Amino acid sequence: MINKQQILAKRPTGMPGPDTWTLTESEVPELKDGEVLIEQHYISLDPAMRGWMNDSRSYIPPVGIGEVMRAGTVGKVIRAKNHPQFKEGDVLSGWGGVQQYTITNGEGYYPVDTSLAPMPTYIGTLGMPGMTAYFGILEVGKIKEGEVVVVSGAAGAVGSVVGQIAKIKGCRVVGIAGGPEKCRYLTDELGFDAAIDYKNESVSAALKSHCPDGIDVYFDNVGGEILDAALARLRRHARVVICGAISQYNNRDNVKGPSNYLSLLVNRATMQGMVVMDYAENYATAAREMGGWMQAGKLKSREDIYEGIENFHATFTRLFTGDKQGKLVLKVKE
Repeated sequence: MINKQQILAKRPTGMPGPDTWTLTESEVPELKDGEVLIEQHYISLDPAMRGWMNDSRSYIPPVGIGEVMRAGTVGKVIRAKNHPQFKEGDVLSGWGGVQQYTITNGEGYYPVDTSLAPMPTYIGTLGMPGMTAYFGILEVGKIKEGEVVVVSGAAGAVGSVVGQIAKIKGCRVVGIAGGPEKCRYLTDELGFDAAIDYKNESVSAALKSHCPDGIDVYFDNVGGEILDAALARLRRHARVVICGAISQYNNRDNVKGPSNYLSLLVNRATMQGMVVMDYAENYATAAREMGGWMQAGKLKSREDIYEGIENFHATFTRLFTGDKQGKLVLKVKE
């Protein structure tokens, strides 16, 4: 049995090129006692992967040169050797990396029920992006009914769920996304109250129009100029959730910080970073509540799926060009 793997070959500067990874083939080793072999069906592609390639201090160690590229995955156990918990046929989600097969002792993996939702949903709305949205907007954003919530990267895997949860909780929600198609998706399909097309209109002017009394919670996935525009519109005691800064990840120069940060002082507001791994012990509770919302038709999920481990680089770049809708997924196996 041959395993195709995307191996990190070098640390990129700016946008990763095709030579950032090397596609290798190697024989799948025999299982040891207490291990399972997972045939991976879907691989999650997330903006955070760009940061994991940098050899710098972060919330998680960088991927090592010569290692399989880190990624969330979902797949089926095809062999098990005296594993105390998992057996052949189980569908598991975990950190399997960008490869066709993975061997694990089960640490960090959890079973998923494909009778309730298809596999890709468990690396999207019911996986890390959904958990990020859930805990980011509820635990860090501390939203309350009637508040005005603005979300950047709103058509993406995290932002789309953030906005829907805020609507479920009775907030007015404004999403920022790129292009008229994505903006229509936010308002017509997901129920956002308004959408701002940052590619074709002034974000500052649109925020003033859609949030005339200011912003109570700003959930930031992009950083840069859009973060600055949102800071200028904060209300008193507003909360800013720093989830990501995709506009800055491929900078060749220094990250551009916010120039309007004094708005935090004037408005007695807070700006707090969040990392989803801090909430791991409560994932199951969140998944149950979100699963209930999905079954009730209150929470929608969209996956943008591309095929072939050979096409990893081309698919990965869609994270930064915006050429996707919803959760970006690489399909490895039927």
